[in-house]
Amino acid sequence: MSNNPDTSNDSLIPPQPIPAGAAAFSKQVHGLLDGQPKDETTVTNALAGLDEVLDIIAAKLYNMASMLVGEGEDSIRLVETAVAKAEVSECDDPVQGRKSSRLALCSAALALLEKRQPGSLAAPEGLEHVATCIEDDDLEAAGISTAELESMLAGPNKDRVRNWLASLPKELRVVFVLRAVAGFTSEETAAMLAEHGGPRAQAWTADAVREVFRQALCSLASQLIQATATR
Repeated sequence: MSNNPDTSNDSLIPPQPIPAGAAAFSKQVHGLLDGQPKDETTVTNALAGLDEVLDIIAAKLYNMASMLVGEGEDSIRLVETAVAKAEVSECDDPVQGRKSSRLALCSAALALLEKRQPGSLAAPEGLEHVATCIEDDDLEAAGISTAELESMLAGPNKDRVRNWLASLPKELRVVFVLRAVAGFTSEETAAMLAEHGGPRAQAWTADAVREVFRQALCSLASQLIQATATR
């Protein structure tokens, strides 16, 4: 695990590519928000393609929600919450719009997990650095790139990955999803847990997130080794 206080190595894990045309579409929609009256034809033309973009956004948000709280209606409600609360309409940058929607969804998911089982997201006590198979809190330390992880989560072997995620202790699963899937930094993840994870989660720190994430990465590396061995 890196002890360098510089956050350059703790930046967002390289994000998944923004869908083709999303940047242009975002700027086009943002251009409508100039306070001037618009006729129906102008609005219709500007919003052409909206359904396709929203379908892509909703599908990715649902996958993320289901990793945190499970499949079903709760995940659907989380997507609705993310769309309603995210400041997408105020942002002409699709990257920032995506981050805003993920922040809204993950915050609501943490609150739901705390409501289901109070104290389940409590900050770890007396957590110390433990020597494991992974010595760095970076996704590639587990021998996998962000693109490969995305393929694993959406490809033909996604059930294997989801079963692995479901088998993790809750704090490892949540931290892994927030860091590796949602792409939040350790500082952002700790702040989110402290704010939305209930009273016992307020002591989460970036260092604790890094240590827990490293443990999850070690588990992932072991899973990959087992999968390779059984081929």
